[in-house]
Amino acid sequence: MSAAVGAERPQVVSHAQQALSYTVFDCKWVPRSARLLCLGSAARGTGLIQLYELHGARLELLREIEKPKPIKCGTFGATSLQQRYLATGDFDGNLNIWNLEAPEIPVYSVKGHKEIINSIDGVGGLGIGEGAPEIVTGSRDGTVKVWDPRQNDTPVANMEPVQGESKRDCWTVAFGNAYNQEERVVCAGYDNGDIKLFDLKTMSLRWETNIKNGVCSVEFDRKDINMNKLVATSLEGKFHVFDMRTQHPTKGFASVSEKAQKSTIWQVRHLPQNRDIFMTSGGSGSLHLWKYEYPAQRSKKDSEGSEMGVAGSVSLLQNVTLSTQPISSLDWSPDKKGLCVCGAFDQTVRVLIVTKLNKI
Repeated sequence: MSAAVGAERPQVVSHAQQALSYTVFDCKWVPRSARLLCLGSAARGTGLIQLYELHGARLELLREIEKPKPIKCGTFGATSLQQRYLATGDFDGNLNIWNLEAPEIPVYSVKGHKEIINSIDGVGGLGIGEGAPEIVTGSRDGTVKVWDPRQNDTPVANMEPVQGESKRDCWTVAFGNAYNQEERVVCAGYDNGDIKLFDLKTMSLRWETNIKNGVCSVEFDRKDINMNKLVATSLEGKFHVFDMRTQHPTKGFASVSEKAQKSTIWQVRHLPQNRDIFMTSGGSGSLHLWKYEYPAQRSKKDSEGSEMGVAGSVSLLQNVTLSTQPISSLDWSPDKKGLCVCGAFDQTVRVLIVTKLNKI
């Protein structure tokens, strides 16, 4: 691992912060706006959605919406830029879609899982990715389900343990490969270190591996292109970058791993404007900014003549410690390069500006 050169290194600047009176589990920028959402759990066991607007270095609370169950995760990914509907997963296994202009009753609701929905992702909306507007949910009940909000009550795909296989807690899900109307994959990470790649076109398990420690977060560098790279973060401070362009018949995808810190890496998020830069957030209250460097050749032939991928390398651009508590959620602004929001278990939401990203 090499560090970036001194003067040109990006800086991570804390721009605005807001103390919260509840536990925040997820933060999201509202697309095409200076607004952000905090999702979480109030002390009395209800769910909260707070909408803030950024005014200079100040966050102004515009609206607070209380719901019966604590909210664990949210996404705008399956909706159009015009609608900007928010899909959420809660502690009771419910998938709800909200119109934030009229949030009293969900526009779509389904009891998706028997237990908490840990992770959610959307695709086909926001102009990102081809094909149907779909939402994927991963739950403690061991299942990963794909939903099309235009179809009532029944998932369009349900990935569950095969008979005789023990049920594993699914901690993280992500869409990828949505570059045309037909292609689409879901990646899921589990508490025992399993990573599974489901092909939604063929409705089959395309690839699986195990990184030996609970998988906290997975994300493709972009959802709307031919699979390129996938980052998976783990419970013991390591992350793995898989080159997803070349799948070897037996060895799968080539990868490089990096021990980023001693504590859990809760999240990974790629910079929307540059897919080779990504940020990880940690259990020690720190953020690390990374850059992926491609190898001279991305594939080579093995002794049998099969194509196999070649992994690149990662370099640390910057790191900063913001909190004494884990930073559990992270989201880049899709519109303003270098603007990001993070939520931590010190019950604070922070807006950050990362400088000099255009010089990397």
